[in-house]
Amino acid sequence: MLLSSAFPLRLSRHHPAGTASRSSSAAAGMHPMAVLLLACLWMGSVCNIPLWREVLQLPGAHTLRGGVFALAFLLAVSFATAGVLALVSWDRALKPVIAVAVLTAAAGAYFSNTYGIVIDPGMLTNVIQTDVREAADLFTWQMPLALLAMAGPPLVWLLRARVRPLGWRRRALHQGAFVLGAFAMAAVCIFAVFQDFSATMRNHTRMRYLINPLNSIYAVGSLAAKPLRHDRGPLQPLGRDAHLGASYQGQTAPPLLVLVLGETGRSGNFGLNGYARDTTPELSARKDIASATDAWSCGTSTAASVPCMYSHLGRQAYEKRPADYEGLMDVLQHAGLAVLWVDNQSGCKGVCDRVSNASTSAHPTDPQWCADGRECLDDVMLQGLDDRIAALPADQRARGVVVVLHQMGSHGPAYTKRSLPSQKKFQPECLTSALQECTREQVVNAYDNSIVSTDHFLNSTIGWLEARSGSAQTAMVYLADHGESLGEGGIYLHGMPYAIAPDVQKHVPWITWLSPAMQQRTGIATACLQKDLRSRHLTHDNYFHSVLGLMDVRTGVYEAAQDMYAECRQTGRG
Repeated sequence: MLLSSAFPLRLSRHHPAGTASRSSSAAAGMHPMAVLLLACLWMGSVCNIPLWREVLQLPGAHTLRGGVFALAFLLAVSFATAGVLALVSWDRALKPVIAVAVLTAAAGAYFSNTYGIVIDPGMLTNVIQTDVREAADLFTWQMPLALLAMAGPPLVWLLRARVRPLGWRRRALHQGAFVLGAFAMAAVCIFAVFQDFSATMRNHTRMRYLINPLNSIYAVGSLAAKPLRHDRGPLQPLGRDAHLGASYQGQTAPPLLVLVLGETGRSGNFGLNGYARDTTPELSARKDIASATDAWSCGTSTAASVPCMYSHLGRQAYEKRPADYEGLMDVLQHAGLAVLWVDNQSGCKGVCDRVSNASTSAHPTDPQWCADGRECLDDVMLQGLDDRIAALPADQRARGVVVVLHQMGSHGPAYTKRSLPSQKKFQPECLTSALQECTREQVVNAYDNSIVSTDHFLNSTIGWLEARSGSAQTAMVYLADHGESLGEGGIYLHGMPYAIAPDVQKHVPWITWLSPAMQQRTGIATACLQKDLRSRHLTHDNYFHSVLGLMDVRTGVYEAAQDMYAECRQTGRG
């Protein structure tokens, strides 16, 4: 309704029969479908700059054949967009639909051009599930200027455009013919260069996700239709047979496991994993941790990876799952353990909904770790953690405790916010969220400083656990949800479709620390892990089963073959 008011259809007065003329009809304004087509030509050209930049980089792009291909591609995109929008731009909805499409196309072009990201259902899911803090990092002073440049001219023209009124029968006939004609023209353009088009789409998959605003329309439609395609029914129980193994019989102290769920961790940028820079000075100084250097995520975003890694299904089966199941946190709780999720991020994506959980970012008041009063560094999660654990059921705590600490980690693009001034050892830093304005060295410096902060947090977590070794047998497992692009190939951030995402968005760090008491309890020697994990290929598929194995939780859904610690576990448990 607001858009209808902002973009009124300027309908001319109806002339009495016999007084209308062709000239007065022309004065009444443009045909509605002509207005739509002109707007789509603008979107197909100006709002697809990231797409045309990639087209111009194709072999032979500057030849006559390349020019014909680019023109045919542009017209196909414009006609296809017009055909889709014509289906929903009936009568007074015309201008609002065009306005929304233009703004969507301009925003998509800005983010693709600025960060090299693509718009697909996964990226749209990330947008929907993000919080205000994360979203604010993406807004820079360049964004309104870019939107004004791309969306301003067509919106001003649209506001002033006079649209010819049509009766509903005539409009239905014209609009129906236009839809068919637009799709037919798009098909003609594609078939005219089909050989080149087919090869390009096959060999340059990324381009499919840059076709704007059709990529956004497809993403919205895909998410809207997902409940219809995957009507999985109610949440299915999982691991209700879970029980505690022999290590709990007559135990002198219960196990206390902290699972640090990392955010945006690049394995290759951890000094512990051989990175040329010493980004992990505190962890590297320790001799009692094991790092898996060949570990891979099951997604390229938090929304995709977290539910997947806490599922028993693994990446290949997760998306095709016939039903939604309970996850790792539920199974641990079914076994009788006390379970707690502490979040310093935008939520647990549903995996902690049925266990005790808390958010440290709801009231960021800690003066040391929440300096700006809006968000906190991860160390804040250790503050008051004893009290949070003490609030869990006493009988469960007596058996054992599992705590998840969900990091803000190295979440971009505001990497500079993810470390204290004392942790900024790599200079100069990129100080803006507009990463393309910085040199790649500045971007990497800011990101690497965030890893220095994570290093301190992980070492502090181990220290926190060591201080409680008198009352518990302690361990920590750190695993990042996904990696990050730092400008390689003009791509920043994360969230690209898994099939075409660069390895840096999927290669993640996985670190294990076991106290001497936990090594004795589990029969897993750190020395063995240090040797074994140096060459083992691991994925998020291993996580569910490895945690169950580490905590000696027996259940039919546990698979020993997926337990990354099984190779080093001795036959008996002490």
